[in-house]
Amino acid sequence: MVLALLLGAVVVHPAPATNPIALPLRGQISIHDPSTVVRCQDRYWIFGTGQGVSSKYSTDRVNWLAGPPVFARPPAWVTNAVPGFRGSFWAPDLLFFNGQYHLYYAVSTWGSKVSAIGLATNPTLDPENPEFRWTDRGMVIRSVATNDFNTIDPAPLRDAAGNLWLSFGSYWSGIKLVQLNPAGSRRLSPDAPIYSLASHPSIEAPYLYRHGGYYYLFVNWGSCCQGTNSTYNIRVGRSTRVTGPYFDRDQANLLDGGGSLFLGAMGRFIGPGHIGIFSENGSDWFSYHFYDADHDGAPTLNLRRLDWSADGWPVAGSP
Repeated sequence: MVLALLLGAVVVHPAPATNPIALPLRGQISIHDPSTVVRCQDRYWIFGTGQGVSSKYSTDRVNWLAGPPVFARPPAWVTNAVPGFRGSFWAPDLLFFNGQYHLYYAVSTWGSKVSAIGLATNPTLDPENPEFRWTDRGMVIRSVATNDFNTIDPAPLRDAAGNLWLSFGSYWSGIKLVQLNPAGSRRLSPDAPIYSLASHPSIEAPYLYRHGGYYYLFVNWGSCCQGTNSTYNIRVGRSTRVTGPYFDRDQANLLDGGGSLFLGAMGRFIGPGHIGIFSENGSDWFSYHFYDADHDGAPTLNLRRLDWSADGWPVAGSP
């Protein structure tokens, strides 16, 4: 979940250049709920919560500039699905397949289960390309007041067999997973099962990643959107099947409140959340936001190396 009023500040504060496994980010890197970093030609792109879905780009993953929003105005279906929506789309994530960038985003209002996940596609992320155009593909899945889940924080995944999945969820009964059709635009069928993956009194922001024969489920515990009072932390479990069950390092089931700590607060890096993983030149990296204690708790982007332990668990590099 996110609070749009936290967005908008430009934060410029490089990390120490001597750190060998952190990127000294510079530029317009204020962001909340960052998507997975993706590359299009010679630019890296990341999307985040904001009016019309915010975007930022970089040619080196160090210097970042503001890009155009995805939507100049909300798609027509949005306000019908979620009354009270005011234009700030939440927690986007994207995946490239079928020759298109598929961007999933959440539409909701604070504290409500009346929510929806939508899809927009684009053949390129380069605004200068004549083919650049975001096309609204409509609503993928929704939740209403009588559901025991909330359709926000979408994260797409292609499994080992090439099937498309979408994880989502926030609070209520926890994190869910549904299989999508080959176009990625709807559930595989109207009655396709919704799988439960993880539960906790304060859980959201799922992210699934396939590595070395396992599916890793990252989630956030705690509260966001309160600056340096935020208690967000990132937890992880893994499974040999995308539908679970997921267990942490101590073999606790994530459906029973399990989840090994992957990343918590450290120094000025308060409330880390909303992880995304990408690979480049044989190295894995992860993106996330944190509330910067050195800058009045501004929500800020960070990129760090992702390492793997001898027994196959993800390990966060130094900040």
